[in-house]
Amino acid sequence: MAVVDLISHLDRSVSPAHSTFHSAARLRDAGFVEVPFSSWGSRLPGKGFVRDAGLLLAWNGDRGPFRIVGAHTDSPTLRVKPLPDTGGHGWKQIAVEVYGGILNNSWLDRDLAVAGRLILEDGSTVLVDTVDPVARIPQLAVHLDREVNDRGLVLDRQIHLSPVWGLGTSTAGSFLGLVAERADVPASKIRAHDLVMYDVTPARLLGDGTLLASGRLDNQVSCWAATSAIIETASVAGDPTKTFVIALFDHEEVGSESTHGAAGPQLERLLRALHADDESSFRDRCARSFCVSADNAHSVHPNYPERHEPGHRPIANAGPVIKSNANQRYATTAETAAFFEGACRTANVPVQWFVSRNTMPCGSTIGPIASTRLGIPTVDVGVAQLSMHSAREMCGALDPDLLMRALVAVGAS
Repeated sequence: MAVVDLISHLDRSVSPAHSTFHSAARLRDAGFVEVPFSSWGSRLPGKGFVRDAGLLLAWNGDRGPFRIVGAHTDSPTLRVKPLPDTGGHGWKQIAVEVYGGILNNSWLDRDLAVAGRLILEDGSTVLVDTVDPVARIPQLAVHLDREVNDRGLVLDRQIHLSPVWGLGTSTAGSFLGLVAERADVPASKIRAHDLVMYDVTPARLLGDGTLLASGRLDNQVSCWAATSAIIETASVAGDPTKTFVIALFDHEEVGSESTHGAAGPQLERLLRALHADDESSFRDRCARSFCVSADNAHSVHPNYPERHEPGHRPIANAGPVIKSNANQRYATTAETAAFFEGACRTANVPVQWFVSRNTMPCGSTIGPIASTRLGIPTVDVGVAQLSMHSAREMCGALDPDLLMRALVAVGAS
């Protein structure tokens, strides 16, 4: 079942680097050839991918218009600061920095593990995942905050979100020593790190099996669907008449402005490497191409229906959601929406629409960034979910597979 494969992906993708590591393994198993990030000058294989930290680009084919699916590997979280040892009053704590627009309270009273990358003194990178929980952010007891349920919980991100990981006096290097032990590397060899916290609760189906709860649904669902779609299209015999590309970017949650983000140069570099002809023909090829920006959408919330635009209230397990915004927070146009709807009809996949209330501005995605940079018509779509940007989110168990089928149809359209 597709949802079983997705659950495996979610549980393994505990950091952006782990996400691309797992997706790369799936691509290799499907016959894709990994190309070193520094070797784009040579001729690229017909099916291949490049990967660096939280960025992965993969392609199938080298002719015809591009069919691109963009997603992002990062999620709102707590990142470990360069010098993580802090604490007081007999408690050892971890200094963390808020990454992206987290729901602060969702990180309280959860068993937290640490995952990410360690950079060693020889320049090599080691992936680390403690797997077991190492810390927790304890909430203040109601006996010490009697009005919290009436007044609402107010958290200072600097003061109240530091996880506790032990007792005693916090000394320099002690927490990284624990992480180094779990990674089986000498702590003295670590020169820098890129570490995030995550809730160790595994992805799980809920109730009658129609709902899926997990951390990082935004946007690992889209990463899984994009990777599954390119593997599916590559399994079809014969030379592809279009070039299917997936771009799994990092840093979307903080604006995409990085070498590994959608505003960076890497996707354009790949497209130019796949196109050996002159600049004029490249521009023409891009104009005939199509991009899907795949990022989760807001399902109507049963407890807060008034927060949604009355005529555009997506629901779980009713198919991918086309996201539209007149102020260009999404890249969807009438033409790109029609193209995507046509692909969904071909795949027998239902489609929904999301538009924000006029009194409630929406967020944005990689869609406007990618379409502006490349001049490629783009549609913003995603799976409907609840609890977006929480440490643990929820979506329909059927929707990820429906999104994947729609992306396969886009690749053939």
